[in-house]
Amino acid sequence: MALQYHIQCREGDVAPYVLLPGDPGRVPIVAAQWDEAHKVAQNREYTTYTGNYKGVPITCTSTGIGCPSTAIAIEELARVGARTFIRIGTCGTFQDDVQNGDLAIFDAAMRYDGTSHLYAPPEFPAVASLDVTQALIHAAQELGTQYHVGITRSADSFYARHARPGSSFNNFWQSGWAQHFADLQRLGVLGAEMEASIIFVLARVWGLRAGACAVVLDNVMEVTGKTGHFDPEAGFAHNREPIEIMSQVASEAVRRLYDQDLHR
Repeated sequence: MALQYHIQCREGDVAPYVLLPGDPGRVPIVAAQWDEAHKVAQNREYTTYTGNYKGVPITCTSTGIGCPSTAIAIEELARVGARTFIRIGTCGTFQDDVQNGDLAIFDAAMRYDGTSHLYAPPEFPAVASLDVTQALIHAAQELGTQYHVGITRSADSFYARHARPGSSFNNFWQSGWAQHFADLQRLGVLGAEMEASIIFVLARVWGLRAGACAVVLDNVMEVTGKTGHFDPEAGFAHNREPIEIMSQVASEAVRRLYDQDLHR
């Protein structure tokens, strides 16, 4: 298999099990949780490390921000041997009982993105693989991590729809999007992020496996329209611990999936 244009990997460079953070800077943090790891490639937003976790071959590749760059990563990773994908990112939440630093495990995604609609019609659901979701839940329980399971809203925009004090944008916000977010809260939507929908759709379309989890950074209802203060990573700027814990959960989920696959 030829060298893949964007991720700069070829067959043999990546394991069948791949963790997908967005930020390239988080890849070495993730890989540090393994028993062994080495950098395979770095190009644009795509940084890849491959290594070993408790005897299991494992890879971590950053995807950049949003569904378009994530789709490129999955397309090229699948071409060189990746078969199971776990998104490990950060998110906001609509739910008041979810605290900053908690782990959100997503079993499905609302498709508020454009990329997934180029692969499947809007009626096609974005649903995680059951065995991957169960592996994440069991790993979180085993490690004593505070977690929640539910649906995420995957959207293409990061700042759009967030009110800013003193801005005419507030009028637009009050015209309907505050109600939209309130509806999502009442529907029990757990997360707000930008990548899970395309990961779930592509995995289903191609007969692969995918799951997703994210560290909760903020309450969407608090930072939009109420306080107007939007600094989602302020509490994590100098704190790697939540990312390290999530990385441990995801790596342990991979180990569980590997053991299951051996006995199938």
